[in-house]
Amino acid sequence: MKLITADDDLPHASYCRHGSSAVEAAVPQDDFSEKDWRRLLLHLGEDPQRQGLLETPKRIEQAWRQWTAGYEQDPADILKVFEDGAEQYGELIVVRGIPVYSHCEHHLAPFFGTATVGYLPDGKIVGLSKLTRLVDCYARRLQVQERLTMQIAEALMTHVGPRAVGVLLQCRHLCMESRGIRTPGEETLTSALLGELREDRGLRHEFLTLARENNR
Repeated sequence: MKLITADDDLPHASYCRHGSSAVEAAVPQDDFSEKDWRRLLLHLGEDPQRQGLLETPKRIEQAWRQWTAGYEQDPADILKVFEDGAEQYGELIVVRGIPVYSHCEHHLAPFFGTATVGYLPDGKIVGLSKLTRLVDCYARRLQVQERLTMQIAEALMTHVGPRAVGVLLQCRHLCMESRGIRTPGEETLTSALLGELREDRGLRHEFLTLARENNR
């Protein structure tokens, strides 16, 4: 059994606007500018010219470039596999405590928490930091937690080809805590179990036990 606790060094990538329709494709990538952020401040009843807000549009622009940097990242480039060192290893590899920072696509409100990612190799392994980078790649997009969970699991299964993949996310959502129902402290748990983890009860129990230990 190999159990690793991830550090929280996160990569940053350049930003591109995400859109698939012909209309969206025709819009220049720099169509939304600092001027638009100033208009938003005015719309909220603020004065963009007061000292504390003079640099805010520029800061927001830079922040959203980082928060949505995942659109320019390709999971296939992240998940470079190795065969050397994997020949004799046939147990679960689990990385716990991976930081998750994302934004809900419904309200653009942050949600955050941790991820546990594990897989059962089939002759190929990836660098342990790559699992953290994979989570970050999909988290730095507009998301819902359910899709984020599945995207991480399916990418690992597709590009590494393991016998099993397990992904657990535990997150708090500010769209619920700071507006609407306003229930601070609630956590949402989602899971994706692929390959042998679906059918092998013993393997599934082992993975879920390791994931629960993260909360002790």
